[in-house]
Amino acid sequence: MEKAKKIYNKKSLSHYYNASQFRIDTWNKLKNTAQQLANGGPNTDKHLVKVRELLDYLAPVEVYWAFPGQQVFKQLIRDEQQEEYQKLSNKVKRIATALLSGEYRRKHIHLNGDTETEADRDATIEPDGYANFDRARKRPYFEVLIVDDLSDAQQEAQRSALAAMRSDEDRFTYAPVFVPSLDDALIAASFNHSIQSVVIRFGFDLHSENGLPVLNKFLRDAKVDGIDTADSSEYAIILADAISRIRPELDLFLVTDQSVEDIAGKVGKTCRRVFYNSEDFFELHLNILRGIDDRYRTPFFTALKKYSEKPTGVFHAMPISRGKSIIKSHWIQDMGEFYGLNIFLAETSSTSGGLDSLLEPQGPIKEAQDLTARAFGSKVTFFATNGTSTCNKIVVQALVRPDDIVLVDRDCHKSHHYGMVLAGANVVYLDSYPLSEYSMYGAVPLRTIKEKLLRLRSEGKLDRVKMLLLTNCTFDGIIYNVQRVMEECLAIKPDLVFLWDEAWFGFARFGPTYRQRTAMFSASELISRYKSEGYREEYEAFKNETEGLDPDDIETWSNRRLYPDPDKVRIRTYSTQSTHKTLTALRQGSMIHIYDQDYKSKVEEAFHEAYMTHTSTSPNYQILASLDVGRRQVELEGFELVQKQVEMAMVLRQSIMTHPMLRKYFRILTVGDVVPAEYRQSGIESYYDPDQGWNDIWNAWEKDEFCLDATRITLFVGDTGMDGDTFKNKILMDKYGIQINKTSRNSVLFMTNIGTTRSSVAYLIEVLVKIAHELEQQLEDMSPAERKIHEANVKSMVEELPPLPDFSRFHDAFRHDLSGEVAEGDSRTPFFLAYDAENCEYLSLNDNSIDNAMAEGRDVVSASFIIPYPPGFPILVPGQVASTEIIEFLRNLDVKEIHGYRPELGLRVFTQEAIERQMQNKK
Repeated sequence: MEKAKKIYNKKSLSHYYNASQFRIDTWNKLKNTAQQLANGGPNTDKHLVKVRELLDYLAPVEVYWAFPGQQVFKQLIRDEQQEEYQKLSNKVKRIATALLSGEYRRKHIHLNGDTETEADRDATIEPDGYANFDRARKRPYFEVLIVDDLSDAQQEAQRSALAAMRSDEDRFTYAPVFVPSLDDALIAASFNHSIQSVVIRFGFDLHSENGLPVLNKFLRDAKVDGIDTADSSEYAIILADAISRIRPELDLFLVTDQSVEDIAGKVGKTCRRVFYNSEDFFELHLNILRGIDDRYRTPFFTALKKYSEKPTGVFHAMPISRGKSIIKSHWIQDMGEFYGLNIFLAETSSTSGGLDSLLEPQGPIKEAQDLTARAFGSKVTFFATNGTSTCNKIVVQALVRPDDIVLVDRDCHKSHHYGMVLAGANVVYLDSYPLSEYSMYGAVPLRTIKEKLLRLRSEGKLDRVKMLLLTNCTFDGIIYNVQRVMEECLAIKPDLVFLWDEAWFGFARFGPTYRQRTAMFSASELISRYKSEGYREEYEAFKNETEGLDPDDIETWSNRRLYPDPDKVRIRTYSTQSTHKTLTALRQGSMIHIYDQDYKSKVEEAFHEAYMTHTSTSPNYQILASLDVGRRQVELEGFELVQKQVEMAMVLRQSIMTHPMLRKYFRILTVGDVVPAEYRQSGIESYYDPDQGWNDIWNAWEKDEFCLDATRITLFVGDTGMDGDTFKNKILMDKYGIQINKTSRNSVLFMTNIGTTRSSVAYLIEVLVKIAHELEQQLEDMSPAERKIHEANVKSMVEELPPLPDFSRFHDAFRHDLSGEVAEGDSRTPFFLAYDAENCEYLSLNDNSIDNAMAEGRDVVSASFIIPYPPGFPILVPGQVASTEIIEFLRNLDVKEIHGYRPELGLRVFTQEAIERQMQNKK
């Protein structure tokens, strides 16, 4: 048995990305094996050994779950020992089915037959942990973790005491999970996504006896500071802090035998309530339910539902309100049938009747935004119903004044570029590291950002620098080390404002690994860090090390770690998120999150005006309601959903990387492919290795300059001979109905989300296998001439790729200050100058007109944004001088969609006369 267990651990556990996947699959294996054992036959002994083996693997896993529970698990072992194989098979089948479907959350599970009898009562599993509890109303179910070293009898007493507190009026129902140690508590909080509340008592041990490798990973990832030197009286406080870092949404309750007043002062931020010595079970029960209810509340959605139920007479705008114009119609009733009546009953332009105004929220919208700020860790959150493009413009307009300098990653979303135009900012574009072999960009290295800031300081322009604007994560999944970027930039300019475009990263708050790279979490961490005595010691050591260094030695300062002065630094962080892209919300539902120490004193009024400028006076209430409900979802099950989202992405990686036919024609780009080695301090090359299994990514996410979002899977398709756009539209979409968003010249991007299922992943694998077999057949049937064409296409996709150009420069006509090496430029002036058609002309890419002009020494200056899709960001912006590299890149592009470019006319540029007039006006 021990030998078999070691083999299983080595060959099987290494191929499981997380313990949840291991648990479900092991139950399913046990179900199948137990059925074979019950059927008898020549392999009975073999099946019996396997059943015992699987039960051994599940035993340490099931202690962290209330369902099926320890008592039932002991019944399974007893059935096996008593050779009751059919009874064992029946029970395991019901348990596995309930786990897979989630049925145990909705009703009690009978293990012997379809109806419960008195004789079967011992073989019934209640999701609450108690027999005959009425679940007719299908109240939401959750589990409560109780940390204490209790005997079985004591656990049963606790269970019964909590059960006695329940009533039919309770909106939720729960079951307790008991663990005896700090380690077990951390594993349970990380592993069991059903846990919503934690009760920490004072009698627990430190270390777990559980040695299963797939569970020990949770302990490596959890940060437990100070436990080795702490007194035992502090263990509960340390555990509470550790759990709050893993899952900040959980309600924590502390039961202590110490001075409750002193303890309450130490855990005020992490614990919802502190009880003294032996808790009042009724009060504990009420607090547990109250905590869930606080997260379950949806103020605006609830108000909108109540409004829709009221009989009203509509004598204002919107004939569609209450569905009147549809119900009365003879021709459009199919619209009402398609959408249902509720959506129209809830449609109104009124801000009365229990509703609220988005522009001046005082009621349920204000309350919903406050709850969302809590969920996402911001100081203030604003809803938006017209997308993150508008959110970006609001933040820029609120913070940036004309002639302020803004550092912007050049391959950011176009809304930022237009925001710079509207604000009249002087822009310093930052170049990301190129990945020319895949026709995509990475992200902006920290050294590049520091070098620009240091040069601006050296040139006396640092006082004009207002903001650093970066995309986190990029469309292709490159993620910054947000805390490190902010810290080192603040060392150069202590009041620098950061705008992190997290349009594709809204889900990250709800996964412990991902959370550490989000803007709001990083802002909170840095504020705490700069208040600590430990940081002051770090800063003093830094000052001593750098004393005497030339402040204008840009090379030296760019290459070393920088630390800001804790007495001068101000944390000013903004994040914009496309909630609808990664969480549950209707299209265009977005959020602005703010963690700005100067917001109240310097920004609030300007932000309000910018918000009023860009926000409709008739926002869509359905979108607002979906943002409210989406917040409820992530506070109650975001941890679970994000875990499963990442798991689905990892399963997809594993399947493609291990399938022989898929490996022949496709390749998943690894971390090593898209993040150069100098930015991977951990040395990690890939999340999955077919020979070694899964790599632990926590260390990389904690330290590396850039990480790769695992939920984004870039599939290299160059070896098929097809470009990414053709593969997307002609094969995936038209032939198989698979939708994807982004392509490059030789790749397609698959993204998992919180709605991705194992079935959808399986379908994608099935489709890719079919495509690979079709390619194989086509190659076999090709004539020598056709094969030569195919090989040329492959070479074009794999080797003959145009190098990605850097940003060139703004023409001097559109620069207010020509001094210094940092050539910040004004895109507002050329943007509006181009409104006059007489100032512009077209130069074709298909003849030699542009080449001749450049050969004659003319600066060819773009009069518009030129945005090819892909890559989806401006190759040229108004006022930018076109370089030879940019022109060649545009000529080599084989994409069909280039915004701002008219192939029949050519590139829209400023005439020489317009440039000369602009230069004269500057004088």
